[in-house]
Amino acid sequence: MQSQINYKRIVIKIGSSLFTSQKTRLDMGLVNNIAGQISDLIKQGKEVVVVSSGAIALGMSILKLVNRPKELQYLQAAAAIGQHELMHVYNRAIKERGLSCAQLLLTWDDFSSRLRYLNAKNTLNTLLKLKCVPVINENDTVSTEEIKFGDNDKLSALVSILVGAELLIILSDVDGLLDENKKVIRLVDKITGQIKSLACPTNKKSCVGGMVTKIEAARIAVDSGIACVIANGRSKGIISQIAHDPFTQGTIFLPKHEMLDEKRRWMAFGTKAKGKIVIDDGAKKALCEKKSLLAVGVISCEGNFYPGEVVSVCDKKDCEIGRGKVGIASRELNKVKGNRFSREVIHCDNLVIL
Repeated sequence: MQSQINYKRIVIKIGSSLFTSQKTRLDMGLVNNIAGQISDLIKQGKEVVVVSSGAIALGMSILKLVNRPKELQYLQAAAAIGQHELMHVYNRAIKERGLSCAQLLLTWDDFSSRLRYLNAKNTLNTLLKLKCVPVINENDTVSTEEIKFGDNDKLSALVSILVGAELLIILSDVDGLLDENKKVIRLVDKITGQIKSLACPTNKKSCVGGMVTKIEAARIAVDSGIACVIANGRSKGIISQIAHDPFTQGTIFLPKHEMLDEKRRWMAFGTKAKGKIVIDDGAKKALCEKKSLLAVGVISCEGNFYPGEVVSVCDKKDCEIGRGKVGIASRELNKVKGNRFSREVIHCDNLVIL
């Protein structure tokens, strides 16, 4: 893999820790700096999508809250107040550079529904053609536990898949993934258990996530053929440097060469499983050989799902081995599991092995 690559479409995730200074005030200097770098990339013919945290953090600042609220209604209220301020900040900074920006607020439902997924994709592609900067955030004002992504790191990886990005840049207040000696690991060619063990959860009061969620986002990206860099957003010219040469700043996670097709990427990462099917060893072997899942290999199923919905497929040790669109409902599957049945539970064309 060459050190300098001409990335055409780039997704930039900006963490909430970058928006506020130590005095919990909005850091407009940093926002303007980031907007300037984005403007430069667009002038170079690149397309940029921003996934931005910060709505709840800004809402907390306006409400003078020190600790992140635990009650859902207060989180939603803080998000409602902060989201308006967040877009005002972006709009002002980007407009000063002769560009326009657009707001998109997403939940899991927008990814789980194939129709809504494709509609969001079409909207984003159109905005990019118009040289507009889409600014995406989770719709925290209405999100509940059932439809929350949990963090914007994961959302940024899913958006990268949605728009067909070639590079995902995750900016935070850390220099990258650190090794046992607190030195930045410049390159990760495979996300192993050892790499995951280097991550630790965040303890900041205004945000969620941490290196754990960033590595999970990197895993989703690289499994989909997208390079991912985790870097410090406060470093001078960081976005421009990474776009020009991603091997010089932060930690780069190299993409897999054998990438999934668009439909399988959606099934694997872009939708929330409606249920779970547990299979025996024979069925597991068959699926790994790219065969369809039959009822005779099903041990049990959980959840209430219907034909066409995506479910998780697990082995007897409860390890997820794949996902797929089921051909029969859970009620019917419970009646025929372990027996010969005329229809496939999941056809091989609608199955992705993880």
